[in-house]
Amino acid sequence: MKFRLFSHRNGETIANDSEFSNEWSEIKEVLSGITDEDLINEFESRTRVEKSISLTINKLIKDRLVAKGWAEESPIFQSKDHTSGKWRLDFAKGKISVEVAFNHGGTTAWNLLKPSLASEYNHIDKAIQTKLGIVIFATSKMRKAGGFDNAIGTLEKAETYLKPMFSLLPCPMVIIGLEAPETFSIEHKKDDKNRKIGHVVKNYF
Repeated sequence: MKFRLFSHRNGETIANDSEFSNEWSEIKEVLSGITDEDLINEFESRTRVEKSISLTINKLIKDRLVAKGWAEESPIFQSKDHTSGKWRLDFAKGKISVEVAFNHGGTTAWNLLKPSLASEYNHIDKAIQTKLGIVIFATSKMRKAGGFDNAIGTLEKAETYLKPMFSLLPCPMVIIGLEAPETFSIEHKKDDKNRKIGHVVKNYF
């Protein structure tokens, strides 16, 4: 997949520092290594009814990061009262945390805040100490071509949050926007139960 980057508090410069460069290279390698063919094959192999390639992308990212030694569903805090999904990072390795933010746009601020929760000292004992956050969004073009719900948060929307929330987000971050597939899109059709189902439509030029 192609993607573009937005840097918060010099996040990209810091990501390229030797302290983080190996993990940062792994993230870029995983994302750029996902081909349109990978997306189609994974999407069409899934047994559940799906409208978009959201879960497909999540699965491919998960499998490939975990294969490189990244921890999934890593808790931010040690407290047993703060172990549910909203208190966990999607992935963590070394001093980098990763969030894949394909959920409702109303959670955009929370997705951006989680790396700072993982990086700052807190009254609750920490399970992880992050120094750099990576948050992955779909771009607006990916949202449309990938069959995503119109209500999901996008890179473009996330960018508008960073300036007013600057003082609340002390953790350096790289915000990644996944670009639309180049050779196909997802078209919605209704099945015999009147459910919208995503179908792969190849782009012929």
